[in-house]
Amino acid sequence: MTESNQTPQVKPAPLRIDFVSDVSCPWCAVGLLSLEHALKRLEGEVSADIHFQPFELNPQMAEEGEDIAEHIRAKYGATQEQLAESQDHLRERGAALGFDFRMDRRRRIYNTFDAHRLLHWAGFEQRQQALKHILLRAYFTDGENVGDHDTLVRLAVEAGLSAERARGILGSDEYKAEVCAQEAFFIDKGINAVPAVIINERHLISGGQPVEVFERALRDLAARARSPSGAGCRSARHRGVESAQPTTPRADRGEAVRVPRPTRLPATSRPVKPSDTQSHLV
Repeated sequence: MTESNQTPQVKPAPLRIDFVSDVSCPWCAVGLLSLEHALKRLEGEVSADIHFQPFELNPQMAEEGEDIAEHIRAKYGATQEQLAESQDHLRERGAALGFDFRMDRRRRIYNTFDAHRLLHWAGFEQRQQALKHILLRAYFTDGENVGDHDTLVRLAVEAGLSAERARGILGSDEYKAEVCAQEAFFIDKGINAVPAVIINERHLISGGQPVEVFERALRDLAARARSPSGAGCRSARHRGVESAQPTTPRADRGEAVRVPRPTRLPATSRPVKPSDTQSHLV
């Protein structure tokens, strides 16, 4: 018999990714695109199962929204110069990732709770990621009101979802309790800035990190997932979440958040079919 010299093919490591974010958070758009670019570089090494989890930067925002400059000035005391600098940085980061931030079109900030309800439903229809991208583009590129029901129905249809079903959800209380439960769960676990990217219910990458940061972290976590020592009765979900963010000189000011308790996700946050954290200067 002749022994084969071929190297055994390594199966892609399965990674569950919970992407905690808000539709009105520009660094969430940057973080999502960086994550997706990193996953493309890791094709064959990683098999990602992405779940989008809700977070509201402004849960008390009125239906009509608020002027962005006035909102930032009142809430954070930011000057017009600071706002302009942050917006320039966002445009540069977005352009490098193929995303167009049009600050001249986006003059107001809106309540995003109903958008999160549609995203929750979209998870059951396996259209969550598509709808997330459409919502981000509608707000940051087209300057649309992502709290308006007619707009949300149109965007849902664009994502391949039913207009009638979307309108029915928005006209009722459907998924309100589920979205509130998800938000409360992640806040209780220590998530107080977004984007927060939780890998395999344990490891956290926080902020709108560069592609290279996500790539290094995911490659390392994929190697850990393949390791026999990662198996056993004390699985990752029974341990506390730890930062997976590599040390970088600046890491685009993304601050790691440590979740002190185990992050077993509640049933309501599991659709069965599915940087910068300085989002205030936007």
